[in-house]
Amino acid sequence: DPADPGRSLLLLKATATIPHKGGQRFEVNSREYQIIADWIASGTPGPSADDPRIERLELLPRNVVLTNGATQQLKVMAYFSDGHSEDVTRWVKYTAGNAPVATVDDQGLVTVVGHGEGPITAWYLSRIAIATITVPYTNSVSQEVFAQADRRNFIDDLVLKKLAILNLPPSPPSGDSEFIRRAYLDTIGVLPTADETRAFLDNPAPDKRDALIESLLKRPEFADYWTYRWADILLISSKTLRPPAMWSFYNWVHNNVSANTPWDEMVRRIVTAQGSTIDNGAANFFVLHDNPADASENVSQAFLGMSINCAKCHNHPMEKWTNDQYFQMASLFSRVRAKDAPGDGAKIVFAAASGELVQPLRGKPQPPAPLDGEPLDPEAPDDRRRHLADWLTSPENPYFARAIVNRVWANFLGVGLVENVDDLRATNPASNEELLSAAAEFLVENNYDLQALMRLILQSATYQRTSVPLPENQAENRFYSRYYPKRLMAEVLLDAYSQVTGSPTEFKGYPKGWRAIQLPDSKVDSYFLESFGRPERDQTCTCERTDEPSVTQVLHIFNGDSLNQKLSAKDNALSRLLSEKAANEAIVDQAFLSALSRPPTDTERSRFLAALDSAPPEEKRAALEDLHWALLSSKEFLFNH
Repeated sequence: DPADPGRSLLLLKATATIPHKGGQRFEVNSREYQIIADWIASGTPGPSADDPRIERLELLPRNVVLTNGATQQLKVMAYFSDGHSEDVTRWVKYTAGNAPVATVDDQGLVTVVGHGEGPITAWYLSRIAIATITVPYTNSVSQEVFAQADRRNFIDDLVLKKLAILNLPPSPPSGDSEFIRRAYLDTIGVLPTADETRAFLDNPAPDKRDALIESLLKRPEFADYWTYRWADILLISSKTLRPPAMWSFYNWVHNNVSANTPWDEMVRRIVTAQGSTIDNGAANFFVLHDNPADASENVSQAFLGMSINCAKCHNHPMEKWTNDQYFQMASLFSRVRAKDAPGDGAKIVFAAASGELVQPLRGKPQPPAPLDGEPLDPEAPDDRRRHLADWLTSPENPYFARAIVNRVWANFLGVGLVENVDDLRATNPASNEELLSAAAEFLVENNYDLQALMRLILQSATYQRTSVPLPENQAENRFYSRYYPKRLMAEVLLDAYSQVTGSPTEFKGYPKGWRAIQLPDSKVDSYFLESFGRPERDQTCTCERTDEPSVTQVLHIFNGDSLNQKLSAKDNALSRLLSEKAANEAIVDQAFLSALSRPPTDTERSRFLAALDSAPPEEKRAALEDLHWALLSSKEFLFNH
């Protein structure tokens, strides 16, 4: 009501003068009330082209160290294109990124409730700013602890720097048994055999861990394991691809992993793929993502670690990406076409000379441009994807190297520097930003050689720490004061059962002895894999795979067919031990080394020997199965640690 602004429902409801389901938003005498009333009184004018636009947001203090129970008032300044700045603290939307450490109210008042680090995000007029609240633990730790801790490379320097700030002492180095099992599982997805473990434990060479790392990076199982990891991200599955095309895509990835193709080159080949989907497996990426929006979203998620799909309908509510940027990015794929070709699953992918994607909100196409990149001439006849590939894999790209570093880091350390692993929003900062930036820079300097990055991580004292917590670091799970145990992924766990029992899993349509981690397809029927969190490969998101425990998993381990049938199978490892008439002491040692990569303790050996020695001959097999079942159902076996 311009004649009487105070009678406007916009103000009557917001001040709760009349009932309003949203409650009272501000007082009648508040600044918010006066601004809206003045606007109504002036005729509710719309925005004009020469209005000042916000350029940046500043959140103060950006970094602050507080104690548990303390409070901190934040201040937010907005800077505009006409040169003026304004205190907008009262109008900012605040969110706390780690509520167990610090919370924030609508007025920007931070309250510390725990120890660690917590980001606070401020959002105003499509701009965001982040402050970090650091709350050291109350441990009394001498700085000599950090100064004298093992250091192998810059990873250790930067992790220890963060631990020193937080008063978190690092756990001691892992033992050889712990290390060999961990390194095998994290690098190639396979348990070391009993003979491999014995040889490693008996080796007196001081550089034996480095030698082991080099051998793992060269093993054929390395290619199988990492091809499987990338197949999850690339959604390789016969649900959406015909078997010949699915195999072509899988083999393409496997060949590139085997050749240690630099990550930037591998991604470039995918993003610009064309030709036959049978001859060039990478071209199947555009069969799986056959429209510009899907291709854009999945390239962003897979290779930049960020979701932009919220910007498809409107500016992203809690991120920097706008609706215009979404359609600029999608326009880079607007001329990708596919046509049928002779052969089962065969298509020809090519770039057409014309074709545009209309942005619904504007009713016209956006000029094609990568996120935060330079736009292309819409009339240019070149394949737009080449421009995208140049931007995507450029050393100056602030997202590309960080995204793959974070994925690889999470594989080895169990927790990403950014969690979730594929959620690299500006509003979701890393637990150790300096480390993530340094590791990304290392990858770029080493020409995107992922094996060089893996070697760096594997050799670090950070990776080689024991998983056993100290009383002072037991409560933390983000700063790498120790190795964090993690349950074996479904495929690795099933293969481990097969290896220890000597009874391979049979998959319909695949040769006997084919391991789960070698399967190119997520559609292969397996109750075990489904129960233990195998992803369906329907969406490019690590959220599809789960390691959350369930009653189904517990029951299946206790009484399911998978493990029990392997233990009772004819001609398995247990049968061979019995046929060789091995001594009970040797049987017990073999079982522990095969399953846990360590010899039994004196107590464990005496208990297991007692069970075997007391078993009548006709029950020796059952006792041996029970012994293995006890090991294979233990947390020590089910977890990498």
